[in-house]
Amino acid sequence: MAEGNTFQLVWDEASKLRKTGSLLEFGKQIKCPVVAIHGDYDPHPAEGITTPLENVIEDFRFYLIKKCGHSPWKEQYANNRFYKIIREEIDSIRYTAKL
Repeated sequence: MAEGNTFQLVWDEASKLRKTGSLLEFGKQIKCPVVAIHGDYDPHPAEGITTPLENVIEDFRFYLIKKCGHSPWKEQYANNRFYKIIREEIDSIRYTAKL
């Protein structure tokens, strides 16, 4: 199956789970830290991410990157900030794991 078809199949299923509220129920089972990185120009409103997830995931962190759309790793004004966040989060996990 082509990669694009796989994405569509996964998205179709996730969309159904989202409409029924089941997707957030799965979120309650997440026990690891979750980090969301979002652009302020992303067509998907940030509140649609933060509000539901911070209510179901115990260790949830959210970063909003300015001058950024949906793909910060590709964007001229956002990619440095995006990778800095990723490095800091990984370093944080490594530090916590050593304790």
